Amino acid sequence: MNTQTLPLKAADERSPDDLIKQLATAGRAAQRVLAGMSSEARGNALKLAAKHMRKDAAKILEANALDVSAGRENGLSPAMLDRLTLDEERLEGVASAVEAVADLPDPVGDVIGESERPNGLKLSRVRVPIGTIGIIYESRPNVTADAAALCVRAGNAALLRGGSEAVHSNRAILESLADGLAEGGVPAEAVQLIPTQDRAAVGAMLTASGLIDMIVPRGGKSLVARVQADARVPVLAHLDGMNHTYVHSAADPAMAQEIALNAKMRRTGICGAMETLLIDTGFEKAGDLVRSLIEGGVEVRGDERIQSLNDKVVPASANDWDTEYLDAIVAVAMVDGLDAALEHIARHSSGHTDVIVTGDDDAAEQFFANVDSAIVMHNASSQFADGGEFGLGAEIGIATGRLHARGPVALEGLTTYKWLVRGNGQARP
Repeated sequence: MNTQTLPLKAADERSPDDLIKQLATAGRAAQRVLAGMSSEARGNALKLAAKHMRKDAAKILEANALDVSAGRENGLSPAMLDRLTLDEERLEGVASAVEAVADLPDPVGDVIGESERPNGLKLSRVRVPIGTIGIIYESRPNVTADAAALCVRAGNAALLRGGSEAVHSNRAILESLADGLAEGGVPAEAVQLIPTQDRAAVGAMLTASGLIDMIVPRGGKSLVARVQADARVPVLAHLDGMNHTYVHSAADPAMAQEIALNAKMRRTGICGAMETLLIDTGFEKAGDLVRSLIEGGVEVRGDERIQSLNDKVVPASANDWDTEYLDAIVAVAMVDGLDAALEHIARHSSGHTDVIVTGDDDAAEQFFANVDSAIVMHNASSQFADGGEFGLGAEIGIATGRLHARGPVALEGLTTYKWLVRGNGQARP
């Protein structure tokens, strides 16, 4: 796989459309070979890729340091810098995630439904790869490895377009992955990194109908909005994480404090972080909960009732209920019971992850039934909204729509199915 910087266009060189056409065409040819490889062979190639990442750790971290330094100079937010930064522990986590994907059950070939018609035709639906998948992402270099691993394991070709802020990291990671995959017999063009940061190449990906089978955007609102507006290719959207934690009147106070603080502060810059806390008027320890957040380093922006609990609470504006802070800031509202909490979530949630903390199982079941988000939790931190924590290995994103796949999208979400019909000479009358 060629990860060197290539000029996008000189007088007689490739236009963005020609570049994407050539890369996607090569990817489709490679995908057919990849899909024909055995599950064992694809898994072994991924283990070799993880091995090469570990061998090249110093080179990858050196490349990442260049990106982090440039990010600081360019004024990236603390949340963006956190997403961008790799260290030995995080890089080992990335390599381990690739290995974990290699060990996951391969969904390709699974029979997901069988039936027999009165005329004797035997029907079955069997999982198959989607084909060539374009992934457009910002700041997180781990996505390069996660996306490559998931696509390869499920028999898909990947066309990756990372953000300019992580360009050195992405190239170094892919170079290591490429060496391992090639050693395992995976065609070079099965995983390709777009060799330019020109935004016109993104536009060319979005209109490559017939060459790219699905686009997965991972990034901020503006990126996802552009992809959804301009794409002529099916999109598996990952929207922002406007995640709520609702502390019900029957919540255990110690549990509520621990969950709320973890949901906000474990890592503020991830999409699973809590952005809004709803506290039931019947919860007697509301003041203690607010104080624990403030003492934990959180800026609390509250409505009037929350402000009355602590003089360090900042007044919340109307925009705070719809803001993904990705920072040590949380909007907090007092709500008059479960129905009011459900109404607030329905109005402001992005459909990512919403949580209820309660000892009342009936209330939890009502919450489960009425919150229409991709992930709904009871008595757990929203920071668990992660493919690895769900036992899926790496993830390609958290899908917040209602079609095809929802929540952490891993191997199964990167497959479709085809019908197999077995007859014994039937002709339709």
